[in-house]
Amino acid sequence: MERPIGVRTWLEIDKTALLKNYDTFRQVIGSKVKLMAVAKSNAYGHCLFDYAKTMSEFGVDFLGVDSVTEAMKLRAEGLKTPILILGYTLPERLNDCAENDITVTVSSFDQIDELKAQGGKLKIHLKVDTGMHRQGFQLDEIKDACQQIGQLKSVETEGIFTHFAAAKNPAFPRDTEEQICQFNQALQIAEKYFGPNLIKHAAATAGTLLFPKSHFDMVRIGIGLYGLWTSNEARAYCEDKISLAPALSWKAITGEVKQIKKGERISYDLTETMDKDTTIAVIPIGYWNGFRRSLSSVGHVLIHGKRARVLGRVTMDMIIVDITNISNCKANDIVTLIGRDGDEEITLDEIARLCDTSVYEIPTQLNPLMKRLYK
Repeated sequence: MERPIGVRTWLEIDKTALLKNYDTFRQVIGSKVKLMAVAKSNAYGHCLFDYAKTMSEFGVDFLGVDSVTEAMKLRAEGLKTPILILGYTLPERLNDCAENDITVTVSSFDQIDELKAQGGKLKIHLKVDTGMHRQGFQLDEIKDACQQIGQLKSVETEGIFTHFAAAKNPAFPRDTEEQICQFNQALQIAEKYFGPNLIKHAAATAGTLLFPKSHFDMVRIGIGLYGLWTSNEARAYCEDKISLAPALSWKAITGEVKQIKKGERISYDLTETMDKDTTIAVIPIGYWNGFRRSLSSVGHVLIHGKRARVLGRVTMDMIIVDITNISNCKANDIVTLIGRDGDEEITLDEIARLCDTSVYEIPTQLNPLMKRLYK
């Protein structure tokens, strides 16, 4: 393992793991269902462009992004794969989407009014609110929405979709089953206006794994393609049938090694007192980089294949760790913050548990300025 020249901390993305996950979901959905790779939010921390480029090379059918900013970046970098903006698009950016073959989500009557003012031919996907109560037309609004959209000559309605609110636990399928039922009712209405060839999609990662009837024409896979499980329940239900390979590792270096005497206190607010003479390493990363402040005194890193506990407060740009039991540690040694070193591993699930948060939140908050290396 070598440090890239000129950086103190970096992320490594394993393309072999990404391909394994891609192949796994292709096997789950079969040959007739399209696969959207959700690359929003800097590809869940995995680098928007490099991830989208990799998935396009694998043969993904669609890319899902949150905003026109993300979509335009991918087009500017030369990616030709179909792109759907899943979030709200400002009216002044609709022409950008039309000119760059970027598909827009339409989920409200206000947006329909905004469509009337844009000029170029624009592809849209109609969003249906079947119970999440976030974006989308409710079932009793679908007919009116279809009528209004159908009158817009500059709009091509390419698809229709919904999003599940509670598909991550197979023991409680009722809410998802009800959403599928409502979506099917919406489809019957929409197809009267736009024909049977709409791209119909409802399932994200959990729905794809747990509710095969929700595959329709396309699935939207986000966290699963990165090798992460949506929930412990989904993992327990599926892991004897499929395996997922986490693709992301986070590395840094030791910047300084020093001795602290028993009884000394450490870091901001002097929150931790040494109960013995202690060897410490200072690592030049902190909560600015995405190493959560809630890992203060409880988080670990790996050095030379061994765990080193965080001492005291996690600060903005540095952490201190206990390396008393790690021999031959010196400045510029490699530190693993997420990933495997020898027989030890620090997973995103472990970090999420310590931080009392979702596994989704940890990688998406890794600083986008940190170098990502696709290997």
